[in-house]
Amino acid sequence: MSQQQSAAPATATTTVARRRDWWRDAVIYQVYPRSFADSNGDGMGDLEGVRSRLPYLRDLGVDAVWLSPFYASPQADAGYDVADYRAVDPMFGNLLDADALIRDAHGLGLRIIVDLVPNHSSDQHEWFRRALAEGPGSPSRDRYHFRPGKGENGELPPNDWESIFGGPAWTRVPDGEWYLHLFAPEQPDFNWEHPAVGDEFRSILRFWLDMGVDGFRIDVAHGLVKAEGLPDLGGADQLKLLGNDVMPFFDQDGVHEIYRQWRHVLDEYAGERIFVAEAWTPTVERTANYVRPDELHQAFNFQYLSTAWDARELRTVIDRTLEAMRPVGAPATWVLSNHDVTRHATRFANPPGLGTQIRTAGDRELGLRRARAATLVMLALPGSAYVYQGEELGLPDVVDLPDEVRQDPAYFRGAGQDGFRDGCRVPIPWTREGSSYGFGDGGSWLPQPAGWGELSIEAQSGEAGSTLELYRAALHLRRTQADLGAGESVEWLRAADGVLAFRRGEFVCVANTGGESVTTPAYGRVLLASGEITEADGEAKLPADTAVWWTTA
Repeated sequence: MSQQQSAAPATATTTVARRRDWWRDAVIYQVYPRSFADSNGDGMGDLEGVRSRLPYLRDLGVDAVWLSPFYASPQADAGYDVADYRAVDPMFGNLLDADALIRDAHGLGLRIIVDLVPNHSSDQHEWFRRALAEGPGSPSRDRYHFRPGKGENGELPPNDWESIFGGPAWTRVPDGEWYLHLFAPEQPDFNWEHPAVGDEFRSILRFWLDMGVDGFRIDVAHGLVKAEGLPDLGGADQLKLLGNDVMPFFDQDGVHEIYRQWRHVLDEYAGERIFVAEAWTPTVERTANYVRPDELHQAFNFQYLSTAWDARELRTVIDRTLEAMRPVGAPATWVLSNHDVTRHATRFANPPGLGTQIRTAGDRELGLRRARAATLVMLALPGSAYVYQGEELGLPDVVDLPDEVRQDPAYFRGAGQDGFRDGCRVPIPWTREGSSYGFGDGGSWLPQPAGWGELSIEAQSGEAGSTLELYRAALHLRRTQADLGAGESVEWLRAADGVLAFRRGEFVCVANTGGESVTTPAYGRVLLASGEITEADGEAKLPADTAVWWTTA
């Protein structure tokens, strides 16, 4: 079967539970395919590798798997530059492999969510190559943003926008016109004002829905529509404004009509398929616009991800999130790490901000202790949660990668968007030993550090107190405790400075974000704790950076 042919669609004869509104309290595990498992020993993870490890994810206790892009791509930005949205890149396998993965996942009770990249294509996409060949004024160019330049001879970009990866957001082609790319030059932005673009993506949605996928994560969901006339920013520091203000190329109101049309497509299919938006917006209130009842189902809560390990700041963003989601009837969606940010086991060792450097073993221990506690807080909150591969192992960022192995385009273009995303993308360890610690038989596309095997699934499985066993226990309790999962609110409890404490029915979560031990009421029977706690005379002593779950039942 060729890459352009569709495998037979998955049928309804799977064991995926048809639980209504499953996505409102789902725990969804992000797989970065190139770094998860390598089945053929070429050093690159692939779909067959993911398929072989699905039982591990079922046993971990997640509800669904989100796959980062595996489409045909020149890989200028790790697959987020798509050349063919209906084909699997040979480095990951083929459509038969995708079909088998979807079927096996369903047979194990797991749902599959795939990444969709609608803001831009690869410069090797058939449409863009045709646009270059046909020249200025051709209809093909209208599917992208081609413009004449400014200056006496058109030698200056059409406006002052910068690429998120650093440098100008415009590249000039030999015939003198310029095209817009908010990311790398190999990623030209689609013009969503052109009807052919909308028609094409509705067709792409149906292609993968017919294959049996359960939903889509929408990359750069906030970026599809640009302000009319592509106005200048007027010399503003664009990178500092990102995520803090409505930009002429981000979070424009026109995106919402696109998603209303997409929702009609999704609703043609049975089984409660979902959309989740990667929408970087200035406020959670604007994020809520993406999850109105006739649009998308979930949106990543980047305000929460960017919050420091601080009780007061966490309470503020939790309250604002729940308040913003309540009027639109959408679940809050919590996340601590993903493939674009520093892992939180490293980030929390260096507050405030998204720092990447761990200087000592003490920093490593501090970051891991905070990450474990933060996980219990996240999984106790009302709504859905996302887990990035390897965080259940407490993996830190790999910060000492040599320049010659780095592949993040932001690293080579002036460190826009941090520029150090490779550090969170190093292939994960499965075993204590081996050339790539069980990732595959042929090494790994990014080098793994010495000692990586001691953090592996093999090393942590069955090990009391390990981070992996903490995640397994927390996810099991989340399924079995009636007051966990979906919901719209928490009841805050009186607590000392630096302590976050809330109740949900008969369940209580308390987290000490401070640097000293604190004494708190013992709220009942301990279900789970991220560290050692002691109880006596109706009180509990929580060490610094520790969280505990109680039940009052």
